[in-house]
Amino acid sequence: MEDTTLRVSKIRNGTVIDHITSGHALDVVKILGVSGKSGGIVTIAMNVPSKRLGKKDIVKIEGRELKAEEVDRIALIAPNATINIIREYKVVEKNRVKLPKVIRDIVKCANPACISNSNEPVEPMFYVENEEPLSLRCHYCGRLMEREDVLKQF
Repeated sequence: MEDTTLRVSKIRNGTVIDHITSGHALDVVKILGVSGKSGGIVTIAMNVPSKRLGKKDIVKIEGRELKAEEVDRIALIAPNATINIIREYKVVEKNRVKLPKVIRDIVKCANPACISNSNEPVEPMFYVENEEPLSLRCHYCGRLMEREDVLKQF
């Protein structure tokens, strides 16, 4: 009989990012600036069976709770993710990421001629055209950006 249990240890305090789009756990780690050199335990599980998604990725970060802007970045590449805050081995907070309709000051326009890339005091702003696959339209020049364009910036 095949053993189907997932053997990933619980974390005492930190964040579990669950239901990441399959194959994007390393992108989430990159967006969060986790290099593994800080000494904290980071667990990455990829292509794990999921009833809801078929397959999913999971990232556990010991000793760190995510800031709101980090959650917004994750929503750009993993719109189905859930963020679980763990304290003393218990889930004390569970939230689904929510991609806002308008993205402000998280990513820059890929069009070098866009006014948001000039020296003008203009905050980059995008409208979410589609969540999955990701498609963002620049407020200023109308350029469409996709997940790969966003990932290049982190």
